[in-house]
Amino acid sequence: MTAELISGTQIRKEILAELAEEVRKMKAKHGRGPGLVTILVGENPASISYVTLKIKTAEELGFHEVQDSQPVDISEADLLALIDKYNNDPTIDGILVQLPIPKHIDEKKVLNAIDPDKDVDGFHPVNVGRLMIGGSEVKYPPCTPAGIQELIVRSGTETSGAEVVVVGRSNIVGKPIAMMMAQKGPGANSTVTIVHTRTKDLAAHCKRADILIVAAGVPDLVKPEWIKPGATVIDVGVNRVGVNETTGKAILKGDVDFEEAKKIAGKITPVPGGVGPMTIAMLMKNTVKSAWLRLE
Repeated sequence: MTAELISGTQIRKEILAELAEEVRKMKAKHGRGPGLVTILVGENPASISYVTLKIKTAEELGFHEVQDSQPVDISEADLLALIDKYNNDPTIDGILVQLPIPKHIDEKKVLNAIDPDKDVDGFHPVNVGRLMIGGSEVKYPPCTPAGIQELIVRSGTETSGAEVVVVGRSNIVGKPIAMMMAQKGPGANSTVTIVHTRTKDLAAHCKRADILIVAAGVPDLVKPEWIKPGATVIDVGVNRVGVNETTGKAILKGDVDFEEAKKIAGKITPVPGGVGPMTIAMLMKNTVKSAWLRLE
């Protein structure tokens, strides 16, 4: 038996098609699409490539997209003033400051300066609090965890009453996805355990999981014998383990031993092509939601 592959690339296409239809309706009804500003400080190559992809996706969906590139030596005060300008711009529904930012600027101050109702990344403490409360309070779930939940739901995996084990406790993935899966409602209602690299008998915890979400940042951490037969395995890890000598591109590995794990799991995400493609799609979904909330 080989596990069914959960393709983030395919599910992303489905979500973007749904969003494009929503944008068409929005323009017909309100005369404008969602507005998203991406603020990029400096010229970090990885950030530039990521921002370029965000811009391309937003434009394809019909967003009003603003790319605001700032020099690496911009002062903290000037960056905060820029954020404030977009907070007060009625044509902008989502504000994204691409991380990392230069060391002379306090990252926490910058993230906290974004209006929580335009924080489509879901990193503002107000939105973290909303996520904790759950239900209708949740406005913008952080994008990677939201993508993980979509993969689980759209793959047809039953979540109600399921044993979910989350390996990793980061503020960006581990903690929020655990909270989301434990909430009341569709795509959740699960019994959740958070484990990490300091957990005693990590393997035993993983083996109990009907849904195993691995976000530890350790290549091949999860061995096939740690997986419950038939479980759904979501591999969030993106670890660069070398360079392909022919193409010069990085060789990526997940946190799960994929080749062996797919012989045991019922469903599994690949790396790359699993969780990765979902993050930008969920950013776009949050921005569309923000626009609807502002317009109606």
